[in-house]
Amino acid sequence: MSFPSDIEIAQSVTPEKVIDVASSIGISEDELELYGKYKAKVSPSVMKRLAGKPDGKLILVTAITPTPAGEGKTTTTVGLTDGLRKIGKNAMAALREPSLGPSFGLKGGAAGGGYAQVIPMEDINLHFTGDLHAITTAHNLCAAMLDNHIQQGNELNIDPRRVVFRRVMDLNERALRNIVIGLGGKAHGVPRESGFDITVASEVMAILCLASDLMDLKARLGRMVLAYTYDGKPVTASDIGAAGSMAVLLKDAIKPNLVQTLEGSPVFIHGGPFANIAHGCNSIQATRLGLKCADYLVTEAGFGADLGAEKFLDIKCRVAGLKPDAVVVVATVRALKMHGGRKKTELNTEDLCALEAGIPNLMKHIENIQKYGLPVVVAINRFPNDTENELALVAKKCEELGASFALSEVWSKGGEGGKELARKVVEACEKPSSFRFIYDSAMSPKEKMNAIAREIYGADGVDFTAQAEKDLAQIHELGKDDLLVCMAKTQYSLSDDPAKIGRPSGFRITVREVRLSAGAGFLVAVTGEIMTMPGLPKKPAALNIDVDSDGKITGLF
Repeated sequence: MSFPSDIEIAQSVTPEKVIDVASSIGISEDELELYGKYKAKVSPSVMKRLAGKPDGKLILVTAITPTPAGEGKTTTTVGLTDGLRKIGKNAMAALREPSLGPSFGLKGGAAGGGYAQVIPMEDINLHFTGDLHAITTAHNLCAAMLDNHIQQGNELNIDPRRVVFRRVMDLNERALRNIVIGLGGKAHGVPRESGFDITVASEVMAILCLASDLMDLKARLGRMVLAYTYDGKPVTASDIGAAGSMAVLLKDAIKPNLVQTLEGSPVFIHGGPFANIAHGCNSIQATRLGLKCADYLVTEAGFGADLGAEKFLDIKCRVAGLKPDAVVVVATVRALKMHGGRKKTELNTEDLCALEAGIPNLMKHIENIQKYGLPVVVAINRFPNDTENELALVAKKCEELGASFALSEVWSKGGEGGKELARKVVEACEKPSSFRFIYDSAMSPKEKMNAIAREIYGADGVDFTAQAEKDLAQIHELGKDDLLVCMAKTQYSLSDDPAKIGRPSGFRITVREVRLSAGAGFLVAVTGEIMTMPGLPKKPAALNIDVDSDGKITGLF
């Protein structure tokens, strides 16, 4: 029997009006800015009104190292939220907003799947409320003002060869990764090399997600380093007068978006920085507001725990003053067998040997979360071909490390399939914890990077290329050694080599370059081959997406 597609399931449900969803968490219609019947932005006045209310429990959902077999982190986040409400808890979720690029490319959307989805999924995976377009426009306005300053006399003495601020667009477009601009003669600008990144890789996106309010956003925008002068001094967005106009373009984008799950649970979707090159979490604004509106707020961090969770805990929690109460690590038997050396075509039969070989990847992620002093619940997304012997083996290994274990069937059963997981998470939230960071913010950049590499990745240490050493020397001269560290690393391995699956050992991490994101407040340590502008695959998802005369969308997952 064929199972309906995600979009068919989503279109079969009649959503609650967003004003009713808002009412269920104490937000009035007057505090909403409506975008039709089923989505809305929430006014900053709500946070001010609820400022004195105690926070609810914060639950972070992360995962093992991703594989082509899939893990289902967002699906679990949505299903767990519905499951918590099924057992009588006042719960809601806070998620990242998906980029258009992957939606039309290879990865797909980010609204969950099966019967654990956020709706309206078509809107969420496409233009939504226009936040990503606002970020794109604000970023490119700054880039245009920078080039115009150089063209109109260059009073700041900017070296065109040392402009580090590229342009962005929210699509996958490999042909624009490296370009030359300013051609055509004197009237058309100063020729120089440049390029495009995808919007979610923009520092403006990271800033939006880490800003506490509009004024903090404007101040952070102003601190962005765009270029360097001929004598090596940094030029910021404030120096060229761009921060105010950029903030104007983002004044609505900074407000969290309210939508709902298939079962009517409230969800904030806001911000979407990449997890392998940025910090991979939804906005501080949405998380803080969710903690005031619900007794349990379920949120997620991108990719595996070595990337998204590490940055959530070491960057976002530090900046926002957050303390999670429990962490859910999502895995599948299929994915663990891939980490054990099996191919994707070999996963439908019982294979305890491959599972045993792949489980160390899960164990490493559990150990990492425990290093932060937090309770762990392992959620296994159950597939029809998983055997009782395989599930029992995973449960036994989790118990040996002191982690709770629950089967999740939210993809096929929605909230009903998440009740067992919900109960385990509630229990975990009541366990004693001693939250701590992996590194001290007073450490040098090299010490911070080594702490992450050794403690979280399991590396023997970090090597720095000549370019990285040069970058770190300049960062030291600028007095920016105290910034946090955002590691840019492949999502497919605990190492910086995507071919090293499972739980590799005896390796070192190589930092190729270190980029200064002064507005976001962190240094980006680039390892391996990290792309900030993806390309389309041979058969992009866009080939399957269509719309009929009634405006009904098909082929979107």
